Amino acid sequence: MADFAIIETGGKQYKAAVGSVLKVEKLPGTYKPGDKVSFGKVLLVADKDAKVGMPYLGNQVEAEYLETGRAPKVTVIKYKAKSRYFKKRGHRQPYSKVKITAIK
Repeated sequence: MADFAIIETGGKQYKAAVGSVLKVEKLPGTYKPGDKVSFGKVLLVADKDAKVGMPYLGNQVEAEYLETGRAPKVTVIKYKAKSRYFKKRGHRQPYSKVKITAIK
């Protein structure tokens, strides 16, 4: 049993340990709470010694889908003094929350 793994999803890397809950970039497709999700892009698996992929290992990280949400709003403001230029935009990034169940 591995201590932790580094996985790649949504263009970002996450440290996944069994039992941990991760907020990852929104997963493509439709999922319901309780569905099984598998991550195949495993970069590193560590227990007593670390195995590093070039770029990926053949391991799988399995997770349970919990929910989809949206992060807090990020406000973007563009402003130029003395020129009547002011733009204000807001953005909320969607995410998927998953609980890691196994590292194989």
